[in-house]
Amino acid sequence: MKLLKTLVLTLLGINILFMGGNTMAGENLNTKQQNIVMISSYTATGDLAKLEYAIKKGLDDGMTVNEVKEILVQMYAYCGFPRSLNGLSTLLKVTKSRNYTEGDAGKSLSKDADKNSIGEKTQTELCGSPVKGELFEFAPAIDDYLKEHLFGDIFSRGILTHKEREIATIGALASIEGVEPQLKAHIEIGKNTGLTDKQISEILILTSRPKTEVFAQGDKNNAYAKYFKGQSYLNLLTKDQIVTANVTFEPKCRNNWHIHHGTNGKGGQILLVTGGRGYYQEWGKPAQELKKGDVVVIPPEVKHWHGASKNSWFSHVAIEVPSENSSNEWLEEVSDEEYNKLK
Repeated sequence: MKLLKTLVLTLLGINILFMGGNTMAGENLNTKQQNIVMISSYTATGDLAKLEYAIKKGLDDGMTVNEVKEILVQMYAYCGFPRSLNGLSTLLKVTKSRNYTEGDAGKSLSKDADKNSIGEKTQTELCGSPVKGELFEFAPAIDDYLKEHLFGDIFSRGILTHKEREIATIGALASIEGVEPQLKAHIEIGKNTGLTDKQISEILILTSRPKTEVFAQGDKNNAYAKYFKGQSYLNLLTKDQIVTANVTFEPKCRNNWHIHHGTNGKGGQILLVTGGRGYYQEWGKPAQELKKGDVVVIPPEVKHWHGASKNSWFSHVAIEVPSENSSNEWLEEVSDEEYNKLK
């Protein structure tokens, strides 16, 4: 899926951020837009625990209940009624836990409104030209549903701008397997609403996080933050006999060069990669790409670093190999210049 996302971006000429070249023009997604991405992404994947957290974060950051409601209602058109209804049930649960700002409610079209014409006009504006083709001639009912229900009923409700609705759509489609043509189409529609290449890239990075994880992410790795460039998370799994921990890296996050010291050739560390895409590099050697299922045996006294790729989250279980008088020596950062050479 991540390879296909990158391919979509490359086809559209949105590859500068991932390749580590010049910074793309345009602003980053703002906090509200980032929250829209995560709410739509977790709705699409059906991860209700993370969706509950994303909804709470969105509301705490100033979104209204009705803004979130509009996202979840719209999701029925992209990931089906079951997940849309589950999302609304999650929102209802959250609103019962404390009082949040309700905000203005969306407005429905009147019963005598020409929904097909209204929807066709909105669809044409978003796409840049009338949408026609053999598929719609083959199944004209789906053309009517798109115009009347999606671009008519839903896009006419207000509350969210067309740009915000496309952010939600791209966030959902980027989280679902097998919908690359639709993702590509909505990336173009998003650009017609004013989304920049940089913002679209950010949406795809946010949704590239593995949706199924072997171990829980854990808390922000604040205790070791000074040894990491970017945000990491730590979940200590065991500390008796052998210390093991699940470490999760956000895209671009990596730890500093460091050495595991041991005694009599014993010590070091073993990494079991559980998700995402990342790198391991020993001093003086080329970086090694890592993906789920890879195992890295790090000998004692070897200077090295490991972390995520530019466009993917990365998780591994770190196993400390027992040794008397073992210790870690943290060294300099992996420079941006050095890191950005990696593909």
